[in-house]
Amino acid sequence: MAQPVTSILCTDLSFEWPDGAAVLDGFHLAVGPGRTGLIGLNGAGKSTLLRLLAGELTPTSGTVRIAGEVGYLPQGLTLAQDTRVDEALGIRAAREALHAIEAGDADERHFTVLGDDWDVEERAAETLDRLGLGHLGLDRTTGELSGGEGVLLHLAALLLRRPDVLLLDEPTNNLDRRARARLYEAVAAWRGVLVVVSHDRELLSHVDQIADFRDGTVTWYGGTYQDYERALAAEQETAERLVRNAESDVRRQQRDLIEARTKLERSAAYGKKKSFTRNDPKILAGAFKRQAEETAGRVRGMHAERLADAKERLTAAEEAVRDDAEIRIDLPRTAVPAGRTVLVLDRVRLSYGALAHGTADLELRGPERVALVGRNGAGKSTLLRAIAGELAPAAGEVAVPVPLRHLPQRLDLLDDTLSVVGNVRRFAPAAGDNAIRARLARFLFRGERADRPAGTLSGGERFRATLAALLLADPPPQLLLLDEPTNNLDLASVRQLTQALAGYRGALVVASHDLPFLRSIGITRWLELEDGLRTVDPM
Repeated sequence: MAQPVTSILCTDLSFEWPDGAAVLDGFHLAVGPGRTGLIGLNGAGKSTLLRLLAGELTPTSGTVRIAGEVGYLPQGLTLAQDTRVDEALGIRAAREALHAIEAGDADERHFTVLGDDWDVEERAAETLDRLGLGHLGLDRTTGELSGGEGVLLHLAALLLRRPDVLLLDEPTNNLDRRARARLYEAVAAWRGVLVVVSHDRELLSHVDQIADFRDGTVTWYGGTYQDYERALAAEQETAERLVRNAESDVRRQQRDLIEARTKLERSAAYGKKKSFTRNDPKILAGAFKRQAEETAGRVRGMHAERLADAKERLTAAEEAVRDDAEIRIDLPRTAVPAGRTVLVLDRVRLSYGALAHGTADLELRGPERVALVGRNGAGKSTLLRAIAGELAPAAGEVAVPVPLRHLPQRLDLLDDTLSVVGNVRRFAPAAGDNAIRARLARFLFRGERADRPAGTLSGGERFRATLAALLLADPPPQLLLLDEPTNNLDLASVRQLTQALAGYRGALVVASHDLPFLRSIGITRWLELEDGLRTVDPM
């Protein structure tokens, strides 16, 4: 029987940063052909692992072996403004050699550079067209590209190289709906080895298996993310049942130990009284006493051992239950009556994006939940900033007659030197310390966690702390603006955000390309920013 092919093999892999912070310790991983979705909590080390696989980082110890060439698409890609498209694709030298040969220059070095890649321009045009970049000429510069187009151009460069192993790190961040659809198609069509780190549930519906990276180890689940969710739910149901059984066993063993001790004490008292009544000699009474103590010790030891075993089983059962705690809050002071106006845009024009040439009119009443969608570069962030009063519109008027809070893409609202409690106090200065801590506990900041400086928080914790500061502000927001809130959040954090918004009773405007998230928060109106602002059908 043929042995399965291993394309990626990590053996006893360890890595720590120069400051001594350990990310991996004795880590093992074997990945075969197919498309693998690598998921895990923020801070688990997923991006660091991809960089180790790509050769961008050197392990502290252990080995990484890759079968074939690696293509790597990292987060946070940028392109120089004057980079040519063919240069970004890595084919400029091959094109120049091809053009030289076609012009009659038979220099051997041109043939060496070109190799067998005589159809390089056709393949490049086909790849660009497949990714929705067919409008780009190979001689153009990249200065006019949006961030999403830049990501797709980098992906096109990797596809042209035809690597044996393709590594993608959060590739859909900042991609608009059309660009995401193109990337989904590229992933679905990939026939080599692919490992993608992502929190995008729709992207993860195109993989063959899920690798759940948690506590320094990987657990494998066959199928898509939806299959993983079903399998995990079944596992957790079993784990919780085992916890209940183990708790019941611990209580039973505790009762048996108490009952055994009571019986032994009664038996010892009865034996002592009987010996006294018989007037047994001291030597005989001492022998009876020693024998009774030995028997009592054996009985107590047996029950204590059973109790210890039951507690060990309980600990093991509890460790199998996930600690992805849920946010459960109720924010009655954010409530907005159904007919109350919370936002009016009157012929608003902006200096950037789709509203640089058109205008927007909008009236938002009551606790509506609005999804603001549109292509990259349409100006969604700019519009949210204008609504928040952070920049003035080029024309028209913005009216917000209720308390408003704005959560921008960059989580820069917190003071890194202050604790989580201290940051919330900045937004609600009149609230007492006990009240703040009680409210923060609902956002999973309990005890010492609430006293941690904001600068030490992980990405998911920082988002949760920022959201808590905004929702617990005084006055409480009755209009909340969120700009791409799920970017860079792990799946547990996205779920916690959804839970927090379930307790928010005010009006909501969310700019996002994450359609599964938007559908999960009860959107009541979908607005597209494209040559103005228009209502569109639910997506």
